[in-house]
Amino acid sequence: MMPQPWLDRRIQSLFPVALVSILLVGSVRLVLDNLKSNQSHIFQSYGKTDQSYQQRKPVFVSSADRFENGCNVFEGKWVWDNVTYPIYTEESCPYLVKQTTCLRNGRPDSLYRNWRWQPNACKLPRFDPLKLLDILRGKRLMFIGDSVHRGQFESMTCMLQSVIPDGKKSFHRIPPMKIFKAKEYNASIEYYWAPFIVESISDHATNHTVSKRLVSLDSIARHGKSWEGVDVLVFESYVWWMYRPTINATYGSPDDIQEYNVTKAYRLALETWANWLDSNINPLTQKVFFMSMSPTHLWSWEWKPGSDANCFNESYPIQGSYWGTGSSLAIMKIIHDIFQKLKTNVTFLNITQLSEYRKDAHTSIYGERKGKLLTKEQRADPKNFADCIHWCLPGVPDTWNEILYAYLLQNHQNFL
Repeated sequence: MMPQPWLDRRIQSLFPVALVSILLVGSVRLVLDNLKSNQSHIFQSYGKTDQSYQQRKPVFVSSADRFENGCNVFEGKWVWDNVTYPIYTEESCPYLVKQTTCLRNGRPDSLYRNWRWQPNACKLPRFDPLKLLDILRGKRLMFIGDSVHRGQFESMTCMLQSVIPDGKKSFHRIPPMKIFKAKEYNASIEYYWAPFIVESISDHATNHTVSKRLVSLDSIARHGKSWEGVDVLVFESYVWWMYRPTINATYGSPDDIQEYNVTKAYRLALETWANWLDSNINPLTQKVFFMSMSPTHLWSWEWKPGSDANCFNESYPIQGSYWGTGSSLAIMKIIHDIFQKLKTNVTFLNITQLSEYRKDAHTSIYGERKGKLLTKEQRADPKNFADCIHWCLPGVPDTWNEILYAYLLQNHQNFL
């Protein structure tokens, strides 16, 4: 069911209350670090790949590793699978933060870990961490976005790290980045905090508030210095834009602060991003992906008419056609329009619809707020304290990474 216009007034009154208390969770663990450039000492020590590294026998991707041409992997259903899922566990991955470890934080059910995404017309290849590490040998894979995207980065790290022996992997928190390295492969999986993609006063990973947003819609160069030369870039930006229907921003002059409609501001920001891509990306050596919006499940009346709750205490996916009001069709159209004009090839990973069904997989009351687990009193008030934006791990972001992996296989060129 697609969102109806009459919902707008109710959403606009509720969305800010839900977001202002939740989004702060994702940034409390990071600290100030302004050494963002590839030329910084930190990057030289931990982030740069060694160009002299001698590759071993290249990986061979067979036809069985690829999904059929023309198959839409984003259309399908969630099927129960308690044999091959989850791909990893909380206990097996030392890099998960408390924000996402729902079972460790007291969640009584674990069903959310055992749903597998099955496309209608084809099959996703089974995730093979060794094959992905081979594809990434001597390369950098970077996730760029907000705390939801950081969850996808942590998911990918967990999916890979189990096959790497101790002593041959490392993990460094260097705000605004996190860097996981597989030393034997000279490969790195990285995360870069940029909730609006373009520059903003929220780029300090801890010293910011959701309510006092100010975005520089035509400024991206400072971020871009850390993205230059990265082999695989995965971008995402949505929920930070949706606090209110309007947003304070500058465009042209840094001193000319105006109130913009969010959709107009988002379009201008993505145009700035697109221009950066077209001016800086080498299509022969770099791949670019863009993740569609991660849906929210803030209002249970959307899938359960007459109810007045949220994602709390949900244990099963939504059945049947569903599109929640937490996902903006206007934003989706803007992304489509920008992509039509891009000269750079960007692969759009449309994970929104498949994630819409997963009302059961959010951290709810089993996450953090301001760096601390919810108190007993806060957990007793899920209507005000449940986080229906971030996802438990293992969980839905693992599927996003399986799809990303499938596309990396799809695009991999075998060398004889």
